[in-house]
Amino acid sequence: MTLGVGGKTAAAALASLDNMMAGVQPIGLAEYQARIARAQALMREQGWAAIYVHAGTNLRYFTGTVWHPSERLVGALIPAEGAPQYLAPAFEEGTLREYMVVPGALHLWQEHESPYALLLRVLREMGVVETAPVGLSEDCPFFVVDGLREQSERQAWRNAKPVTAGCRMRKSAAELALMQRAHDMTLAVHRATASMLHEGIKTTEVEAFIAEAHRKVGASGSYFCIVLFGGATAFPHGVKEAQQLRDGDMVLIDTGCLVQGYMSDITRSYVFGTPTARQREIWNLEKAAQAAAFQAAQLGVPCCEVDRAARRVLRAGGLLPGADSPSYALPGLPHRTGHGCGLDIHEWPYLVDNDSTPLAEGMCFSNEPMIVCPGEFGVRHEDHVFMSASGPRWFTQPSPSIDDPFGLGA
Repeated sequence: MTLGVGGKTAAAALASLDNMMAGVQPIGLAEYQARIARAQALMREQGWAAIYVHAGTNLRYFTGTVWHPSERLVGALIPAEGAPQYLAPAFEEGTLREYMVVPGALHLWQEHESPYALLLRVLREMGVVETAPVGLSEDCPFFVVDGLREQSERQAWRNAKPVTAGCRMRKSAAELALMQRAHDMTLAVHRATASMLHEGIKTTEVEAFIAEAHRKVGASGSYFCIVLFGGATAFPHGVKEAQQLRDGDMVLIDTGCLVQGYMSDITRSYVFGTPTARQREIWNLEKAAQAAAFQAAQLGVPCCEVDRAARRVLRAGGLLPGADSPSYALPGLPHRTGHGCGLDIHEWPYLVDNDSTPLAEGMCFSNEPMIVCPGEFGVRHEDHVFMSASGPRWFTQPSPSIDDPFGLGA
């Protein structure tokens, strides 16, 4: 039997977990102000007059205001010089003021009024001329972009990605600490989950346990959860129907939680029972590909080279026919090697063949060059990496072996 897989009741596994939120420090006002200053410096480099950040993670990142996007315009204008200016429905004024962290004027619109006309009016009051470039955060819904274009065809609307991604790609020490805590919590949940597996358990039962386990360690539950058994593990993001665990099944669990809005995202793959020679071969090849990607992720190296390093290992192992890169042929790696992470589970940069972004200190990303063997199983080792001043560092250490996936025998 694989070490650490099975043997405990769900109650005993849950009892092994403790609250892990002690000492967590939220992002403070000074850091939000520094982010705005950095954004303003990038705007001046671009020759832009302002950016608009819509409700969601961009609004939260720059202002600390937690607000979920809806069909109503809520957001903030950040000028190249000066304080942010908020926009919201009038009936939300009291709630928005409670959530505001960075001070700024609040401009309100009534339900029958156009928020897009209001945004243009605020720009003019800020001294932004009609032809000046203004960035819109790339998460802006089309209805916002369309509404603004109707109000001003001459305004030079731009994708604000050079500013938003330019700031958010490189995490601060405070952000890294929150992400480290979230990953520590989810790894503890993974260990507890593996220990309570038994033959016949359903994937839905495991998902419910993981949600409760995340609550036990101090999160509000699972941010997301994928649990797959047997042949279903060959589908990277799952299948429609639940499965029941059988002896010899590959198990793939991909889950995470949030700490002060910052996410964790860890996948563990292991066998319930005794691994076959084929399972062992693919598991070890996946581990080698993940290790090669980590070694390739050095400061200044383009993101695409990390993806290529993982694929070279798979090609040497007999997968990905031909010499071209990328190859998404199966059996093999059907997707990019990794994605950036932070307030969003998928953000910049991306470890994919068309992303030439040089890796820099503070960047964070997943390392998950999954191997899919259609009709058999899939193996994904996913751990996240941050770039330190001296190179790549793991948030969580990779699985050591298929026989001891959590290092319990070390």
